[in-house]
Amino acid sequence: MKSTIQLDKMTTLEKLRVMEEIWSDLQKAPDQIPSPAWHSDVLQARERRVREGESSFGDWAEAKRRIREQTQ
Repeated sequence: MKSTIQLDKMTTLEKLRVMEEIWSDLQKAPDQIPSPAWHSDVLQARERRVREGESSFGDWAEAKRRIREQTQ
């Protein structure tokens, strides 16, 4: 199926809403979305850094709070 969306005639808000609809639809079948090979490499490197104490995890709510404070 070919779909034509006239992006040049859409507002930014309309484009964002369409993107959200597409993302919501894609989330219904996550196993259908292929993961690139480099994702595995990145995840393994991150796991290694956490194991070796080079990186750590933080609280997501706290991270969002800090980001919001930086943008104000």
